[in-house]
Amino acid sequence: MQLTRRGWLVLAVVAASLAMSWQYGPRSLNAVVTPLAVAFVVGLVTTARIGRPTVRRHAIEPGPVGETRTVAVTIETDGAIAATVADTVGDGLEPVETDGEPVIETTVADETQIAYDIALEDRGERAVGPLSITVSDVFGLVERTFEDDETVSVLVYPPVHDLRGSAAPLQTLAAEGAAPDREEFDRLREYRRGDSLRNVHWKAAAKRPDDDLVVAEYATADEARALSIAAECEPGQSDELAAAVASLATHFLERDRPVGVTVGTDAVGPATGRQHRRDLLQLLARVESGSLEDRERNDADVLVRADRDGIRVVVDERAVPFERLVADVGGTGRAADERNGDTAVVA
Repeated sequence: MQLTRRGWLVLAVVAASLAMSWQYGPRSLNAVVTPLAVAFVVGLVTTARIGRPTVRRHAIEPGPVGETRTVAVTIETDGAIAATVADTVGDGLEPVETDGEPVIETTVADETQIAYDIALEDRGERAVGPLSITVSDVFGLVERTFEDDETVSVLVYPPVHDLRGSAAPLQTLAAEGAAPDREEFDRLREYRRGDSLRNVHWKAAAKRPDDDLVVAEYATADEARALSIAAECEPGQSDELAAAVASLATHFLERDRPVGVTVGTDAVGPATGRQHRRDLLQLLARVESGSLEDRERNDADVLVRADRDGIRVVVDERAVPFERLVADVGGTGRAADERNGDTAVVA
C-alpha cells in the first residue's frame, strides 16, 4: 500500500498546517486540517480493507500471423472499487490500440470483464500475462497493487499463402486421386441385404454357377492416394519453412487430398478435415529447425528444403522456388518460368 501523488500532497498540506497551528494557533486552520486529515485516514482504512480481486482469464483462439484476437479477463471483487488494470503482452504479440502494454482504467464491481485486441505478429506459442490491478480509495489518496501471475497462451500459426496458380507439378499432384471416381478396386464379396445394386459386379456374378450376387468393394481415395510432405531446414529458417509447408498442406487439403506432414523429427499422419488441418497447423506453429532421414526424403511426395538460398519445393525430382509458387497465383508466371528454365532438376 502506498500514497498517490495526491496523497503525498494532502499529507504535506496537513503537516504544514499542523506546523503553522503550533506556531500561530490552531483555530484558523481547523477548517482545512480536519477534513484533510479525516479524508486521509478514511483512505488508509478503506484501501487496507480491500480484498484481493479474483482474476479469471479466458482462452484465446489460435490463429495465423496477421490476424487479431481478443484478450478477455474477468475480475471479481466484493464491491465497487476504482481500479487500473495493467496487462503484459509477450513477444510476438502487439496490442492493437495502444503503443505499449495495455492499461485500462475502470470501476470494478462484483464481476467485471475487461477486453482488448492483440495482433498476432510472429509464429509460435505466445503468452499474455501476468497482470496487475491497482486499486485506490474514493479520494485517490492511497493505492494498493495486487499482482496476478496467471498467464494464458495463444498459438500463432504460420501464414498460409494462396497457391491456386502454382506450377504444373503441384497441379498434377493435387489432381491425382482427389476425385471420388478414382477409387481403386479392392475385392469381391457376397451380396448382403442393404447393399446397393449399383455395387453389384454383374460380370463376376454371371460367371458364378450358383447365380449368387457379388459386390465389388473399393479402396477409397483417402486410403489409396494419401500424400506425404517432408520438410527440413537450417537454423534460422524455421519460420519460412513453416509458412511454405502450411501453404502446401492447405493447398492439397482443399482439394480433398489426405495429407501427412513430417518436419524434422515431428510428424502428423495423413488425413483430411478441419481438425486434421488444425493438427498440422499446431505442429507447424511449434516446429524448429531439423533434418530428415534419407528414407523420409526419398518416400515423400513433396520435399521442402529451406536454407540460406531460400525455400525449394521438390516434386518428382523437380525443384521449384517456393516464392514462384506464390507469385504464380492467377497462372501469369508459370509458363514464363518454365520457358526461362527456372524449374531445376534434382539429381
